[in-house]
Amino acid sequence: MPERPGPAVTGLPVADLLDLDRRHVWHPYGPMPGRQEPLVVESAAGVRLRLAGEGGESGQGAELVDGMSSWWSAIHGYNHPVLNEAVRDQLGRMSHVMFGGLTHEPAVGLAKRLVDMSPEGLEHVFLADSGSVSVEVAIKMCLQHWRSLGQPEKRRLLTWRGGYHGDTWQPMAVCDPEGGMHELWSGALPRHVFADAPPTGYEQAYADHLHELIGRHAHELAAVIVEPVVQGAGGMRFHSPAYLRVLREACDAHDVLLVFDEIATGFGRTGALFAAEHASVTPDVMCVGKALTGGYMTLAATLCTARVADGISRGDVPVLAHGPTFMGNPLAAAVACASIDLLLGQDWATEVKRIESGLRESLGAASELPGVRDVRVLGAIGVVQLDHEIDMAAATRAAVREGVWLRPFRDLVYTMPPYITGDEDLARIGRAVCAAAREG
Repeated sequence: MPERPGPAVTGLPVADLLDLDRRHVWHPYGPMPGRQEPLVVESAAGVRLRLAGEGGESGQGAELVDGMSSWWSAIHGYNHPVLNEAVRDQLGRMSHVMFGGLTHEPAVGLAKRLVDMSPEGLEHVFLADSGSVSVEVAIKMCLQHWRSLGQPEKRRLLTWRGGYHGDTWQPMAVCDPEGGMHELWSGALPRHVFADAPPTGYEQAYADHLHELIGRHAHELAAVIVEPVVQGAGGMRFHSPAYLRVLREACDAHDVLLVFDEIATGFGRTGALFAAEHASVTPDVMCVGKALTGGYMTLAATLCTARVADGISRGDVPVLAHGPTFMGNPLAAAVACASIDLLLGQDWATEVKRIESGLRESLGAASELPGVRDVRVLGAIGVVQLDHEIDMAAATRAAVREGVWLRPFRDLVYTMPPYITGDEDLARIGRAVCAAAREG
């Protein structure tokens, strides 16, 4: 007989909670059992995380300025009254209802908002559970589009190196296969076509490289998929928006679909509402997530043009065979609508520009530190790249001592703060990034 469940884990001392966490909870990108002790968050409000405990060297009991927006999603900060009310109001109506054969106002309203705010031509919205799943859906759309049109041989994808698109199967296959976290699966994942990593500035030779590669493989390519302007977890690299126009031209010339993964870059993070706007380009398919709900609930979306949807509808199987159980969840859709309205109802562009200026000023000192290879800022993104693999534990401790939560990785210390972060907190984040780079 299995053991009966124990009492609820509430009100436990921090040490007991951490012991249970180590024994039972598998954290992202970590071993089991865990080797590094996580910080216990008791509550969050504005841009601050309140840690449980009485304080001390571990940082427990402190308040930390969140420099990560909870992996880039909490753009309005935490415990926001408008978003709280949206969830409470929807909870009083219904928390969930299946989306097969039914619909509801939050989902329809969200789809309309996304169509209205996205690049011209993206007319249809598929609601997904997470960013990674939205990429799965995007790839499935492209493959089924060509199969429905009688060209099943067009089933490979092209991307450039340095990218990251998620941890599920097809997204892993278009992440950089060398040196990335998914190298473990080489040989098992589908084999796709990789261009060289995009240079920071525009180079005609690289544009020619993209044209040549797309042309050479056009007969087997379903789509090109890239993160526009900013490559996220693959290395936080920036590139010229002109390459997006190159991709659009090459895809049009060779009858290949174009997919933009805007999961990290959407909703103002780069200084434009969507990074595609830096190049005035519309992709055939676009993925959004992360900041979609303001960090409140997991939700993503895959948008496509009428061309893609019409192609699928012409096939022997005229439906997109994908339907998550929690697709269009009313709670998530309602808070996403509220988050979008909150964003568009203010001068978000000025706030992001203010953050960009503050990060440029506060991160300037990092360029003088030993071991720093590059310092770069775009919109509400600040990155310090080192010439060595960072000691994540040491770097995290250094940031916590400065009163800031950061999550360094590989050779990077970076920040993507909430848009409501004030100037003093931006300066504190800058000091923390420099401290983490110095001690990591």
